[in-house]
Amino acid sequence: MESKERETEMGLTRGAGSKEGGNGWEPKITAFVCNWCTYAGADLAGTSRLKHSPQIRVIKLPCTGRIDPLFILKAFERGSDGVLVSGCHPGDCHYTSGNYHARRRFATFRKLLEFLGIDLRRVQFSWVSAAEGAKWAKMVNEVTRQVREMGPFEGYRKISDG
Repeated sequence: MESKERETEMGLTRGAGSKEGGNGWEPKITAFVCNWCTYAGADLAGTSRLKHSPQIRVIKLPCTGRIDPLFILKAFERGSDGVLVSGCHPGDCHYTSGNYHARRRFATFRKLLEFLGIDLRRVQFSWVSAAEGAKWAKMVNEVTRQVREMGPFEGYRKISDG
């Protein structure tokens, strides 16, 4: 199989939202999650067989405090229609204050997103603990619904060409 075909099959090409039932566009959403809380919560949702949108691609990091804002821009550049950042609840970070750093970084990063013309509704920030599998499933479904209503993100051309 050629490389280009493999990328298309895996959904790695820009703007390659999946097709549900072969007839409609579905959003491609990248989730940056903390290893200790949100990833465990997402795992709990899966092992509990809670129904949630399959359009989320999870990237596990040690802590949301380690998320470089460029990761979010790269996700859009590589075809994501939305980004979700989720970690431990404030005060429960396994690295003491990583989630506080992430929250402060995101507050200033919002200004850059506005400057680039990225709709702030395409980037969601949340707190999900390891015991909140149902909250994870509900949040994933809500983020997917919001991004679906906004339609495909075409602004990556501005980011990658600029």
